Amino acid sequence: MKLFFGEINNEIVTINDEEQQHIVKVLRMKNGEEIHVTDGNGNLASGKLIIEGKKANIEVSEIKRDFPDFSPKLHIAIAPTKNIDRIEFFVEKAVEMGVSEITILQTEKTERKNINIDKLKKQAIAASKQSLRFHFPVINDSIKISDFLKNIDPETTFVAHCHENLERIQLKEIPNLENITFLIGPEGDFSEKEISFLAEHKVKAVSLGNQRLRTETAGLFVAAWNYNKMI
Repeated sequence: MKLFFGEINNEIVTINDEEQQHIVKVLRMKNGEEIHVTDGNGNLASGKLIIEGKKANIEVSEIKRDFPDFSPKLHIAIAPTKNIDRIEFFVEKAVEMGVSEITILQTEKTERKNINIDKLKKQAIAASKQSLRFHFPVINDSIKISDFLKNIDPETTFVAHCHENLERIQLKEIPNLENITFLIGPEGDFSEKEISFLAEHKVKAVSLGNQRLRTETAGLFVAAWNYNKMI
């Protein structure tokens, strides 16, 4: 399946401008080839490609609506790594494994303050198309952990940290939930002040095993754990 991103308004389907350029200039697709277009909101249009100059359109033969989204929905709030390549790798792979939402957390030990959120959004769309997802994940703007905790549900929010002297439950002890939020700390982990702040907000601490995992590895571990519950 050749899947592209676009808009689906009633019976009118428009391929995204960047996708049109990719079809014409990079893929060099031909008139009449079968293509599929999703709006990232659970809808899918199928039909034949029509190329007119530098423009690419679709002659729609069928529109399927309201594909079900992944369940349970997983929201990972993760601190950015100093090497941005590692967080970009996390975003790509987590999206392939069905994560529903990603938030970039700013913590006391976060070294990287500037994040190109638009680039992460484009990577999420690319990963969604690659893995044939018809619901694109939400990529939120960077936010301070203190502000993020103002809007959480403590019953469905968990944190992975490496403070072994503090009580932590095992992943298998987390009940079946429709929505789950997981906080993943920065390189060097959350500060003791932040751990206390998380406890004040009744966020439950979870152990990811005996090994100390890198930030992006911990995020992918949680994504894979949730993905395993979907299949």
